Amino acid sequence: MTLSDIIFYLFAGSILTFSVLTVTSRRILRSAVFLLFVLVSTAGLYFMLNYNFLAAVQLTVYAGGIIVLIIFSILLTSHVSEKAVVAPVRQQIFSALAVAAGAIFTLMTIFKFAFVPSTSPAMDSNVQNVGRELVSYGRDGYALPFEVISILLLAAMVGAIVLAKKEKHPETTDTKSNK
Repeated sequence: MTLSDIIFYLFAGSILTFSVLTVTSRRILRSAVFLLFVLVSTAGLYFMLNYNFLAAVQLTVYAGGIIVLIIFSILLTSHVSEKAVVAPVRQQIFSALAVAAGAIFTLMTIFKFAFVPSTSPAMDSNVQNVGRELVSYGRDGYALPFEVISILLLAAMVGAIVLAKKEKHPETTDTKSNK
């Protein structure tokens, strides 16, 4: 086992660990910090693959911008020490079934795909080629996954705001309304 293998397993283990902690923590601010660790570890994997541009984008846009936005949303809409409400058992069962179905679908897709080396010449990982592939809809393009990730992040943002939103309590009778 080489040093790069060990580093890969450390990054992969931290991504898996902090991902689970992100979705299972009852403290919303803690979940956002765990998500930050996931995004930074993902940037580490990009650095290992020598995709320095994507790693920089991961750190600046996602780990920097998105996490700061989520943390500000949480801090502006709830108390820091506030805990998330535990879901009812029925909702937990449906969530577990949805996660299992998603995992099975993902594993089936991964196992069905034939991972063969590209026959094209070695790809330069310069900014121009990476940018061209990010907006390309062709065989080697990443426009569709990029858009899916942006929709996923938007859903995560809406979910964070909904979870962090304070429940407004009805005010007691107003003295002016009794007059």
